[in-house]
Amino acid sequence: MTGFARADGDYGDWSWSWETKSVNSKSLDVRVRMPGGHDRLELPARQAAQKCFKRGALNMVLTLSRTTKTEADDKYQVNRALLDSLLEVARGENDGAPVNIESLLSVRGVVEKIDEPESETDQAQRHASILKSLDEALVALQQNRQTEGEKLADILSGQLQAIADRTEAASSVESLRADSKKDRLQAQLKEILEADPPVAEDRLAQELAVLTVKGDITEELDRLGAHVSAARDLLAEGGAIGRRLDFLCQELNREANTICSKSSDTELTKHGLEMKALIEQFREQVQNVE
Repeated sequence: MTGFARADGDYGDWSWSWETKSVNSKSLDVRVRMPGGHDRLELPARQAAQKCFKRGALNMVLTLSRTTKTEADDKYQVNRALLDSLLEVARGENDGAPVNIESLLSVRGVVEKIDEPESETDQAQRHASILKSLDEALVALQQNRQTEGEKLADILSGQLQAIADRTEAASSVESLRADSKKDRLQAQLKEILEADPPVAEDRLAQELAVLTVKGDITEELDRLGAHVSAARDLLAEGGAIGRRLDFLCQELNREANTICSKSSDTELTKHGLEMKALIEQFREQVQNVE
């Protein structure tokens, strides 16, 4: 979701530039900064951003400047009230001596530049041009983010493959093989039957059910494989898939936690913990996806 883009434009004696920057965020947060007198552009600017993006903290900054063709075209006016006040003060300090008018005219605010009034038609056309420049900046930002997304997709694909490899390694652990599971269950059953005092029949049934379920992680492994496959499909689909990938991260982590809690085998527990670490790395990268 990170990126930067800039677009410049001009109309008449006005020129401007848009700078757009995007960073990671769980939702879309749009911030617009522009010069005074242009507040009416904020709403359409926000709407333009919302059409382009679904997630990310987006900052859009507009800078404007206005120039005249030559200094001869400039018009000025004298702030008569300020000049009279300065003259009165100067005469009082000089005891009636002549006052240097040039020094008074150089005081800030005495002589003011007059900006030509802009017609409503020119203003509307200029505003439309400014928003068009924003569209150009947003398109460039989309392309920037897409380039980053393609690189990120390769990273995520590699992480999903690592999770899939770890899932396969967990499924091949010796303790999960049918003969090993049978031997372990028989040993646990023998321990229960030889208990003193003898275990009640209903309690025996409960213990057998617990032993059977606790040692079986077949469903968890199957669901892990299904979640990895679903995540790969989303990467191939593209678009705004960040929230759905984030949900799959939660499901992947849930299955890995269950495997660790069910495991009574050191090797299987090791695979489960390494799987959790891989899923966390995957989740961190998913936060960068729109």
